[in-house]
Amino acid sequence: LMVSSPFFVGNIFVVSLSVADLVVAVYPYPLILSAIFHNGWTMGNVHCQISGFLMGLSVIGSIFNITAIAINRYCYICHSLRYDKLFNLKNTCCYLCLTWILTVVAIVPNFFVGSLRYDPRIYSCTFAQTVSTSYTITVVVVHFIVPLSIVTFCYLRIWILVIQVKQRVRQDCKQKLRAADIRNFLTMFVVFVLFAVCWGPLNFIGLAVSISPSKVQPHIPEWLFVLSYFMAYFNSCLNAVIYGLLNQNFRKEYKRILLTLRTPRLLFIDVSKGGTEGVKSKPSPAITNNNNQAEIPL
Repeated sequence: LMVSSPFFVGNIFVVSLSVADLVVAVYPYPLILSAIFHNGWTMGNVHCQISGFLMGLSVIGSIFNITAIAINRYCYICHSLRYDKLFNLKNTCCYLCLTWILTVVAIVPNFFVGSLRYDPRIYSCTFAQTVSTSYTITVVVVHFIVPLSIVTFCYLRIWILVIQVKQRVRQDCKQKLRAADIRNFLTMFVVFVLFAVCWGPLNFIGLAVSISPSKVQPHIPEWLFVLSYFMAYFNSCLNAVIYGLLNQNFRKEYKRILLTLRTPRLLFIDVSKGGTEGVKSKPSPAITNNNNQAEIPL
């Protein structure tokens, strides 16, 4: 029952987004720290290519998963009558696989173009914006502008519907929105906005440089380039903070984890309780707040 519930199905992409955020922490970030410590790249070209690939996997995987989350929330709120059919467990797993397949397909051309290179300014192997003008423009458009446009459309339509609900414009409709669904939407909207803010400067700098390298590149201060890169890197750390700030369930789980780390025996108590009460208790959704399930009629 838990696996087939709308909460579980809808939050598969949220878990996938978390995985994308963790990818950079497992391999690329430790190598960046090593490069900073040695004041240069000492790991060889193979590790450089792997690090650049995983960095791209994380970035593109994040924006594609954010796009999938926006489409999911749009269908759940604006097309609720068809949601169960569109996002049943089987279809959602197919969408998830498609998301990661597209992510890998989007990164592979880097190996043929030769755009994964070490940049001493940021101590990391990453996408070199000046290797190919046409390829850089394609990357920015396909990997950033198009997903950004799709997500903006989805959240704009949701905002319009929420405003209509508050103004009771559609009182004759039997569809209902729960306050928890709106909070869920707001949480993911903030995640999207922060992603756009963190990655926007780097993408627009890359787009400007690729369009006119000789005119634009000399006028971009090195500190601005470095700042835009570290803003982008910092984004991977923000989502967990946002979940904790905006979602009560996450705050409770964070507190429980911290208490468990301070007192390890609490972990065994929780496990024993889970074994005896897990069948009786109804699983709480990963993102949705449960305390307020009030419904707002449309």
